[in-house]
This record gives sequence, C-alpha cells and structure tokens, in this order.
Amino acid sequence: MKKIPWKFLIPAVLLVVLDQLVKYWTVKNVVLGQSLGIPFPGIFEIKLAYNYGIAFGLMEGKGVYFAPVAVVIAGYATYWCIKNSEETTFTYVTVGMLVAGAVGNLIDRVVAGKVTDMFWFRLINFPVFNIADACITISAVLLFVRSLKTSNSTNDEAPKTSSSAIIEPVNQLESQASLETKP
Repeated sequence: MKKIPWKFLIPAVLLVVLDQLVKYWTVKNVVLGQSLGIPFPGIFEIKLAYNYGIAFGLMEGKGVYFAPVAVVIAGYATYWCIKNSEETTFTYVTVGMLVAGAVGNLIDRVVAGKVTDMFWFRLINFPVFNIADACITISAVLLFVRSLKTSNSTNDEAPKTSSSAIIEPVNQLESQASLETKP
C-alpha cells in the first residue's frame, strides 16, 4: 500500500492547525462585528464575523449541507496524491492547501454550525474571510494555472505529471498524423 506523500500531508495539517488557532484567538479576543483596526487601519483589518452559508455568505443558513462536499474534496485529493506518487512538490503543497481549506471550514461547520471569519479588506469592503478560505482560493488559482501550463507544454524537457503524461502522447500522435497527410 502506498503512503500519503509528506509533501502533501505536512502543509495540509499545518495549515488546518494554523486556521483553527487563528479562529480560536479571534473568537476569544474580538467582539462580533468589531474591527480591531489592525494591522493596516482602513485597508486590511481583523474583524470577527460568522458565516452560516458558503463562500462569501452565499446560501445563508445552508452551509452545513455542504459539509459532505468538503469530505469528498479532502478524500479525493488525498487518494489522488497517493495514486500520483511522482508529482512535483508544488503540486503536492497546492493540493495540501486545498484540503486544508476544505477541512478547516468543515471543522467549523460540524462543531459550531458556522464558519469563523476574521480578515477584512476594508478598503474595498471585501467579504470577511479566513485562512481556510484563502487556502481554497489560492490553491484553486494555482491548480488552474498548473493545468494551463501542463496542457500547453510541448517542451520535451517538461516534467512528466499525470496530466502531461496523457497530453504529450496525444500531441505526438497529432504531429505524426499531420506529417503523414502532407504531400
């Protein structure tokens, strides 16, 4: 049986712990709705808020129904990391961030029925978010960019990832077919 790659597991666990510690500190030290005005007053502040929905407060009161989605994401991502043992450190860390975000908010939903948020971009009045939300967003962007780079890569020196291992042979077959059809 293959093991869970540590390059995936360590970032995932550390980010979940950090997320939960920051949420705990915020609940114990900030009054609901209050902004501490730090670290950058008027720009980026700490403010306690609760989210009973999903991302950015959508579907208010229905967030707990999305808990199974987080379980599926975390389970599939872990399975994927075990099955794809030749991935890059970048990919493992990025998938670990995705899992950390899903698990961090899942813990809140299961334990408290709501997600604790604390980071507020006051300058643009962006919805209050937390470390788990940031992990999900950043990892989604990074995985999207990675998929674009992998699918657009025709360089023979590119590392073989699970997706490029499928795409490259298809590109080679297409090249051969176009050479054979030229007069």
